[in-house]
Parts: sequence; structure tokens; C-alpha cells
Amino acid sequence: MSRARRAFFRNRTAIAGLVMLGLVVLAAVAAPLAPYDPETRTDAFRSPPDADHWLGTDQNGFDVFSRVVFGARSALLVALAAVGFALAVGVPLGLVAGWYGGWVDGVISRVVDVMLAFPSVLLAVAIAAAFGGGSVRTVILAVGIVIAPPFVRQVRAAVLQVRSLDYVAAARALGANDARLLFRTILPNCIAPILVLATLNTGIAILDAAGLSFLGLGPPETYPDWGVMLTKARVYIQHDEQWMLLPPGLAISLTVLGFNLLGDGLRDAFDPRRRS
Repeated sequence: MSRARRAFFRNRTAIAGLVMLGLVVLAAVAAPLAPYDPETRTDAFRSPPDADHWLGTDQNGFDVFSRVVFGARSALLVALAAVGFALAVGVPLGLVAGWYGGWVDGVISRVVDVMLAFPSVLLAVAIAAAFGGGSVRTVILAVGIVIAPPFVRQVRAAVLQVRSLDYVAAARALGANDARLLFRTILPNCIAPILVLATLNTGIAILDAAGLSFLGLGPPETYPDWGVMLTKARVYIQHDEQWMLLPPGLAISLTVLGFNLLGDGLRDAFDPRRRS
């Protein structure tokens, strides 16, 4: 682990991603210090940036800066909750599929293959529409279901690699049951690839959640969400009022880039072949 840590901190792109995410987390934590309530209208409508409104106001009179920093909270909440849901579903299914094999593995793998055959955003739209849309919970559920299949495949592959190794056979000879073997013996040795995949999929979750909000399947218009801000501001870009569109777009781009750089750095650090 110490070698992986040193390799990670020598990776400049990984550190850059960590700094980007640190700024996003700082914005989310400091959001209550924003000058305006993100869901309270001001007296200025579609006003350009000035001393009172640092990033201007939107078509509803909301302060753009305040909504962007509160949007960081929304983005991190949705992404982390969706990834947590995907882990809670995907990891046990992957363990079961890889350990028992046979028809159990066949059924789980075929369902995963079918889900992976669809583009993630399209599948998320279908799931969100089926549940009615219009809430943060629906977005979390839809995105969580969409990003669960990669975890199933990753964990299944890891189990297939280690289930025949000596330490697993020794634990079984000592009388460990299947549950203990899976969660106490095998799973701890699969943490590294799961951590890398979770980091990369957090960025995907942010993109998918923003896509759902952009299509009107996310939270209501007054909710401080980057996707909602984009969909409401896009009609004003032809009037040279880019201050409503650029801040949430840049926030999404930098946050997703930060998670991707961090995930790539973790992958390089945990893989001895990449470290060499």
C-alpha cells in the first residue's frame, strides 16, 4: 500500500484531479456562505455579472453564483448516492456470480450484458421516465441502476481470479462458510479495482444525472442543480447571455475531469505494471 501511495502522489495528473475535486468539495461545504439563497428570487432578472451578483442572475432572478455552489452539493450527493447504490447491488451480485458459476452466473451475466448493450444515458432516461421523474430520488435510482453492471463484471472477474488460490482453499479447509469466504477472504482482495471503478463511475454518474435534469427528468426548476441550470439557460445563449450557461457547464466539466484524473491515478498506482 505504501508503494501505491507513493506512486499516486508522484502522478501529477492525479494530484491535479484531487485539487479539482477539493475545490468542488470546498464549494459544497461553504455553500451556506453564498450571498443569496439559491431558491429565492432577487430583484434582478437576466442581469450580467456585477458587484452584487458575481456571475449574474438567470431568467427567474436567481443568483447564478449561489446556485452553482449549491449545485456542487446536489451533484456530489446524487453521484455518491448513486455509486453507493451501485456498489450495494453490483458487488454482492458479482461475488455470487463469480463464486457459484453455473446457471446463477449465466442469468446474472446475461442481464448485465443486456443492460450494457444500451447507452447509459438512454437507459437512465428510460428508467427515470418509468418512475415518473421529477425528483432527486428518481435520478439517484436511475443512475445507480445504470452504473451497477460494471461493478458486477469487475467483481465477478476478480472472484474468478482468486477463488482457486491457496489462501482461499486454506480458509475453506478451516471451516469458513461461503459468506465468510466471500466477504472476509475474497472481497478485501478486490478492493483496489472496485475503488478505481467507483471513482471513475462517479464522474459518469454526474454526467448522467445532469443529462436527466437537462431533459426535464430531474428535480424541479427551482432546485439548485447544474443540469437544471443548463436546460433553462440554453434558450438565452442566442441573446449573448452566456453567464447563465457557462458556469454550470464548466462546473460539470471540471468535476467530471477531476474524477477521471483521480481514477486514472488510482488505477496506475494500484497496478504494478503501470507503476513500473
